[in-house]
Amino acid sequence: MSNDLISEMERDAVYKTIYGRRDIRSLFKPDPIPSEVLARILLAAHHAGSVGYMQPWNFIVVEHEGLRQKVKESFERERGEAAMLFSEEKRMKYLSFKLEGILEAPVNLIVTSDSTRFGPQVIGRHSMPETHLYSTCCAIQNLWLAARAENIGVGWVSIVKREDIRAIFGVPPHITFVAYLCLGYVTHFPDQPDLERVGWGKRLPLEEFVYFDTWQGQPSESRKDLPQILRNDGAEA
Repeated sequence: MSNDLISEMERDAVYKTIYGRRDIRSLFKPDPIPSEVLARILLAAHHAGSVGYMQPWNFIVVEHEGLRQKVKESFERERGEAAMLFSEEKRMKYLSFKLEGILEAPVNLIVTSDSTRFGPQVIGRHSMPETHLYSTCCAIQNLWLAARAENIGVGWVSIVKREDIRAIFGVPPHITFVAYLCLGYVTHFPDQPDLERVGWGKRLPLEEFVYFDTWQGQPSESRKDLPQILRNDGAEA
C-alpha cells in the first residue's frame, strides 16, 4: 500500500497553485490544448466531491467559432445592460475592462448541473436540495486548480444570459447552466487579480470573517492567536 500522506513539497505546490489561480480575461495564446491535458483537467473536475455521490455535472467542450461568436454577442448585450446599473464614472471604468476571452481562448467549456441524476432520492439532499449546484461548483474549482497546475488560464464568463446559452447549445430544460469558462495557455499569470490591480476592489481581511462558536463570536483562550496568524498570512495570500 502506497503512502497517502502529502509531503511538505507537495503541500507547498498545492498552496502555490491555489494562491496563483487567476480569473483570466485576456493574455490567452492561440496554442491548442492537447487532448491529454484537457482530459487530465476534466478528470480532476470529475473527482470532486458531490452530495450523495450523484456527480451532477456535465461538460460541453466548445471550439466551434460560430457558436462562440453567438456567446460573444450575448455577452455584449448583457454587458451593455449591466453597465447602466453603475454610476457614470464607474460605468466608463466598467466598460473599459476586458471581461472575457470567448474568441481568444482556444477552448470554451460549459459546465451544467443535473438535479435529476440518480432519481429524486439522493443522500444529503432532503433538507438542502440545491446541493447539486454546490457539488458542481466544487467540480469547477477542481478544474480551475488543475488547469493552473497545467499552466493553463481559466476565465469564468458570468455576463451571459442563461436563456441564450440554452438556445445556442440545446441545453435541456431540466439541466441547470452553471458556468461558461474560457481555457487556454497564457502569456503570463498576473501577480494580482485583475480587479484588484485596477483598483476596483481588494481582498478583504480574512480575520474579520472568521467567528467562533456563534455568529460573530470571539475566539476562546486556546484560539486567541488565530486572528493574528490569519492577519499575517492574509498579507501574503
